Amino acid sequence: MDRPAAGASYQRFPRVRIRELRDDYAKFELRDTDASIANALRRVMIAEVPTVAIDLVEIEVNSSVLNDEFIAHRLGLIPLTSAAAMQMRFSRDCDACDGDGSCEYCSVEFLLSARATDSDQTLEVTANDLRSADPKVCPVDQARAYQQALNADYDTNAGEQRGILIVKLRRGQELRLRAIARKGIGKDHAKWSPAATVTFMYEPDIRINEELMDTLTLDEKRSWVESSPTKVFHLDPITKQVTVCDAEAYTYDDEVIKKAEAMGKPGLVEINAKEDSFIFTVETTGAITAYELIMNAITVLRQKLDAVRLQDDDGDLGELGAHLGGP
Repeated sequence: MDRPAAGASYQRFPRVRIRELRDDYAKFELRDTDASIANALRRVMIAEVPTVAIDLVEIEVNSSVLNDEFIAHRLGLIPLTSAAAMQMRFSRDCDACDGDGSCEYCSVEFLLSARATDSDQTLEVTANDLRSADPKVCPVDQARAYQQALNADYDTNAGEQRGILIVKLRRGQELRLRAIARKGIGKDHAKWSPAATVTFMYEPDIRINEELMDTLTLDEKRSWVESSPTKVFHLDPITKQVTVCDAEAYTYDDEVIKKAEAMGKPGLVEINAKEDSFIFTVETTGAITAYELIMNAITVLRQKLDAVRLQDDDGDLGELGAHLGGP
């Protein structure tokens, strides 16, 4: 197959295969692309997929031990369900409220009112005490508790029911406030990031030299297999054959390569990273599902690429546009 000449442009068609998918976790493969696209997708998932978070807090009464700014900061970090965030407007771009972020198109109002009256117990004020004006936007714990309540086996005393702790009140102490949640992205503040963790690794390509391996004794094979800090290789006690049992467990530590050289068997194994294949692991904060995070990130990345293409077509990129356009 002929390869394109150096400097020539050619089109790729990346492929995605989902390996594991849960509400807050996903593992998938990204193939037929390069590290620049993989890293761009990772950065978009972390910093540019929009969510909804509390951005303004008006405190009416606060006699707790925490000051107003401390409570406002804690409220901002509470993850809110944000499935509708892509359709909401940024407050700065909203023409319905002149950009002050106080209308139904770009904000959601929350109310909280709590007062401790029991002298023997401490009142824990949690995210579950927030009352939302829009049922589609609420603390993640509330939404999770509602889903669990639909299950007949749900335990009302389970820890998930408590919600994220905001403050503790003793008898006579009170907290009453109004909060406004707005759409934003992680690039502006970490509270808007929907991702808890997004990582990717190159897929390893591991090939064992069978001829050299057959020259080793059983003890040497066992010693070589055990030199790997992670369980990448397997020695069959019956056939006495060494095979690759989990290539993705390899951490690019080169320990098995060093061991082979120390045994006088250089070239016993060849390990390379596939430069066009990546394995992603994604964990969300619960604001949106892992599937929504991936799909929204692809949508945002496509919009960015379209914007660059339009600028190039208009000649706004100057010399850079001419360079990207190729010969």
